[in-house]
Amino acid sequence: MKKKILFVFGTRPEAIKMAPLVKEMQEQKASFDVKVCVTAQHRHMLDQVLDIFEIKADYDLNIMEKAQTLFHITSACLLGLEAVLKKEKPDLVLVHGDTTTSFAAALGAFYQKIPVGHVEAGLRSFDLDNPFPEEANRVLTDRICSLLFAPTPLSKNHLLKEGVSTKKISVTGNTVIDALFLALKKKHTVKNMPLLKFLNHKNSKCRIILVTAHRRENFGKPLENICTALRKTADNFKDIHIIYPVHLNPNVQKTVNTILAGHERILLIEPLDYLDLINLMKLSNIIVTDSGGIQEEAPALGKPVLVLRKVTERPEGIKAGTVKLTGTDKNKIIRELSLLLKSKKHYNKMAKAKNPYGDGKASRRIISSIKTFFNPKLKSTVKQFN
Repeated sequence: MKKKILFVFGTRPEAIKMAPLVKEMQEQKASFDVKVCVTAQHRHMLDQVLDIFEIKADYDLNIMEKAQTLFHITSACLLGLEAVLKKEKPDLVLVHGDTTTSFAAALGAFYQKIPVGHVEAGLRSFDLDNPFPEEANRVLTDRICSLLFAPTPLSKNHLLKEGVSTKKISVTGNTVIDALFLALKKKHTVKNMPLLKFLNHKNSKCRIILVTAHRRENFGKPLENICTALRKTADNFKDIHIIYPVHLNPNVQKTVNTILAGHERILLIEPLDYLDLINLMKLSNIIVTDSGGIQEEAPALGKPVLVLRKVTERPEGIKAGTVKLTGTDKNKIIRELSLLLKSKKHYNKMAKAKNPYGDGKASRRIISSIKTFFNPKLKSTVKQFN
């Protein structure tokens, strides 16, 4: 009997990581009736991803408002989803990761006694303030889910230590790698004009450092330290260009423009759409970020990553050697960038480390686990990721 699956997501990272799973399920029409509900917690950036992967939402709650608070996002998601859940009566709700949308959607399904599957379950920083509120969101979401799709064995171990039954957990790899491989196959022309102009005129010997830094916990002095370190690095190495797509949040814009604007080898541009971003990642030599998803994507492209956080819920990359945690200490950022730029041996050690996050088959593993959930006599057809 065909099962109705309701996907709920609202931000660009969620959409990217859910897209390959949505597409894979939609192709299995005999097994699944797929419905997609977007909350539009992030409006414009979400829409870009839906267009890229040609996904049409069946429901759009359109909750985003200017200067929205966590109170607004949570309550608007819950109230909007109530009608959707009551109308569709899905057999399973799928949520992703650690956003407020994900937690609210899982809670709403729980209130309706609908099973929930959590894609990218089990990540932990063990610090409720870093990242905030994501660490709390994912912990709370995991507690009310019937199916937990852990991207790595370490994520599974976190869940087991919290008392989650091993029967609920599947180790799948991360769907972000599925999405990356799908997206890189698409024909692409750079849309961001300042970036296109730079790429068309750059010296073939110049090295590119891609920066993404916008997290709430880095507002203020931490972001000032990051920017100071970037400017110093640009001054010290005449063959590098730093490209920084700057988040539209005023807290980010003010700091970044005050410290970095006007430098001849620092390009500040608007946030990039997904295809522009991953293609720029592919061209870059080093990536400096406080993002979560980029910590997983960059290793698949052979790019060393410096993470601008105190802690990371993705320690697998650190253990593998492809990611290094710098925090926001400006001297440490300068030192680690200098080491990568000066030492070919050190650079290659990070660039050639094995990616621990996935092999592009996570969606297939998740679907196999869902089929087994509905029919326990059915054996999984795909080996778990390790």
